[in-house]
Amino acid sequence: MKHRIVILGAGYAGAYVAGTLARRLSPADTEITVVNAEPDFVQRLRLHQLAAGQEIEAPKLVDVFAGTGIRLRLARVTAVDPERQVVAVADAEGGGELGYDTLLYALGSHVADHGVRGVAEHAFHVTSRPAALCLRERLDNLSGRGEGGRVLVVGDGLTGIETATEIAESRPGLSVVLVARGELGAPLSAGARGHLRQACDRLGITILEHTSVEAVEATRVLCADGTDLASDATVWTAGFAVNPIAAAAGLEVTDDGRIVVDRTMQSLSHPNVYAAGDSVYAIGDNGRPLPMSCASAGFTGMQAMKAMKAIVGSLTGGKTATVKLGYPGNHISLGRRDGILQMVDGEAQAKPKYVGGRKAARIKAGIVRMSLWTTSHPTFGLPQRKRHLVAARDGAAAKVAA
Repeated sequence: MKHRIVILGAGYAGAYVAGTLARRLSPADTEITVVNAEPDFVQRLRLHQLAAGQEIEAPKLVDVFAGTGIRLRLARVTAVDPERQVVAVADAEGGGELGYDTLLYALGSHVADHGVRGVAEHAFHVTSRPAALCLRERLDNLSGRGEGGRVLVVGDGLTGIETATEIAESRPGLSVVLVARGELGAPLSAGARGHLRQACDRLGITILEHTSVEAVEATRVLCADGTDLASDATVWTAGFAVNPIAAAAGLEVTDDGRIVVDRTMQSLSHPNVYAAGDSVYAIGDNGRPLPMSCASAGFTGMQAMKAMKAIVGSLTGGKTATVKLGYPGNHISLGRRDGILQMVDGEAQAKPKYVGGRKAARIKAGIVRMSLWTTSHPTFGLPQRKRHLVAARDGAAAKVAA
């Protein structure tokens, strides 16, 4: 019987691991299945561009995995039962269960409302393709009125910064306000913060710092200091949350639901479960938890690489390799012609020097293009020689001896 590898999620991490496993493991011994709710690959790093009105590639997953031997199951994951080693899924036909021997959990993250009233009912977000398209439709309607409109972007993290600057550049007829809970760009170096403010001034973005939002309504946002902010479209970018499926399954998770893993991305509570991407709670080389962020395109890739190497090593009897797991910095786009590349030191603190302007924008665009290419070509051409599983190899040797 073949060893069943099931991968939950076909984002950057899931698609990368699936393709690499298909390259390295013999199809005679293994069966790889990817479960994903959407039929397309979603460029999460570019959803703010999609919302702003730009056309973003969305390769069909059936084409991405064509010829690789990887099975694609278009379905929504509803539960994981690690004791029975099955995954429950739901689709148009009603769903069912998938059995696994090795599981990679890469379901990613979604918007976090932090309990703020009205976010789910009235706010837009950019954590999924349908959500980005919904915001895009709203912005189209505002732009088409001929009288402009006011867009509030709540959240001073990297997603908020990128979303606000992208909308302001792509739709100059709209008034964009960026609501920051603290100082805008606080984690950046002094020079990078100055560059960010200049970019916001150039794009006509109003910055409201040290402002906490207590509620979101259809046409306004209510702040903790009692002020009301009028809004024709409120975009919520104040953090991410993970799916509660891992916690409900009994896997060891943190308070916010991320799977606790070792340095090979292996679950501490269930050795045949691995995790990658935003669903992971991993301690970096500096002794601190790695952030749940898509700001650094290499971040998820490094986790996926570790998970892949650990799975291959475990199944083939080879060495379970570990690689450095650091957080090098942030690549921030400020529209299509400007950006910031901020590197950090070993303590995750911003280094004094940064790269800004068109050069930083080109670097970010190159990273995004590379991420799309590697995902669209998950096996990079299947090699002729692949590794057999230990059990299959030992079984073959026993037959020869007999």
